[in-house]
Amino acid sequence: MSYKEKIDTNRLPSHIAIIMDGNGRWAKERNLPRTEGHRAGVKTVREIVSAAVALGVKYLTLYTFSTENWKRPVQEVKALMQLLIESMDEDIFMNNGVKLRIIGDMDRLPLPVQMSINRLVRKTENNTRATVALAISYSSRWEITEAVKQISARVLKGELSLDNITEETVSSSLTTNFMPDPELLIRTGGEYRISNYLLWQISYSELYFTNAYWPDMNEEELCHAIYEYQQRERRFGLTGDQVATESKK
Repeated sequence: MSYKEKIDTNRLPSHIAIIMDGNGRWAKERNLPRTEGHRAGVKTVREIVSAAVALGVKYLTLYTFSTENWKRPVQEVKALMQLLIESMDEDIFMNNGVKLRIIGDMDRLPLPVQMSINRLVRKTENNTRATVALAISYSSRWEITEAVKQISARVLKGELSLDNITEETVSSSLTTNFMPDPELLIRTGGEYRISNYLLWQISYSELYFTNAYWPDMNEEELCHAIYEYQQRERRFGLTGDQVATESKK
């Protein structure tokens, strides 16, 4: 029986975040340029978006390009920027009823990339079946720093008092304020770290790591991750007995 057949579609995580890792190593093992690994990774994005939406996942956040990735060789960064433009495929979003959102420091992106992204964001803004957020020029420390600046500015203007700053104040100041926190975080590529990704938001996410490189990720591996998620008891600080009691109410 496949994992797709095993999962309970009534208990899907509403939000899945993915760290798409392993494009370069996938290419290296095939004696291909690293850019070919990124190009193969774009095809996987299309497959996973379609599969997740078909299952009924409402939010999917993909770590596309981190602020640390700007430190990569200039030619690779240029190739990635061009690939971003090429990957703004209208069909994958419109055919699946998906709204595109972006989280990250868009101002650092080349103008043609910004224009391509903004065009697709506008084109898909009325789609309601699911939302795909691309984390581009993103890092969690950057995001939290920006949130601190916003909150500090409100305090200085007298719009907010220190005593009224809550967790919700912080959450609503983050770039992800339009969607719930991820219940499931998937990382491909065999690495076991978070890499400065959604640090505030994943405080209670279930983590799933796979050795598969991102270009080899497919629907069955996605369903495997969801199946593993559904086998776990999410306690949020409670005991197992408390969770069982709450579930009966």
